Amino acid sequence: MKEPSHTIITISRQIGSGGAFIGQKLAKELGMSYVDREIITQAAKEFSLLEEDLESLDEKTPSFWQCFFQSSICSPDVYLPPQVFVPTEEAIFKVETQIIKRIAKDRSAIIIGRCGSHILRDNPNHLSIFLHADADFRKKRIEELYKISGKEAVKMMEQSDGERARYHQLLVEKQWSDAVQYDLCINTSKIGIESAIALISETIKRYQTR
Repeated sequence: MKEPSHTIITISRQIGSGGAFIGQKLAKELGMSYVDREIITQAAKEFSLLEEDLESLDEKTPSFWQCFFQSSICSPDVYLPPQVFVPTEEAIFKVETQIIKRIAKDRSAIIIGRCGSHILRDNPNHLSIFLHADADFRKKRIEELYKISGKEAVKMMEQSDGERARYHQLLVEKQWSDAVQYDLCINTSKIGIESAIALISETIKRYQTR
């Protein structure tokens, strides 16, 4: 008996471009699972870690804990647990790859980040999307979402972009923002968030009936 095929949408995004909001709205509209923290939850169980600890490592390189230990190792006043398991970026990526592939096999879903476009590149029912936006648009959204100053928003943008770029380069040896990796690239500051949702929704519907 042939297994049912599931539509899988992966969304890679610049912080402040509306990726999470767009993904959630699309999932609700199309009756698909929205997958983001679920990956962290499952991966944390695999490593026997707290979710907040794994989240400090997720989609970042070098890892938070590695930096912490390196900066603390020379200080006699800092207590370090005798046995601390710190998974490498490669180990986290391997586990998250397995989780993403299981989800894609199990149900239709919109998956946010974590190199999903690369992991599912050979899945015939997969559509990959990259969302980006102009700096001023992103800055304003980040200020409003996180209730922070413009200076803090710019710093968050630079840090997030750098971490995601390095993460992709390290683990899949590709440039994160290279348009040729994706089926659809959208500048949300040009067409607006709602128009982006409508465009992606129509694309998915056409993709499902091809």
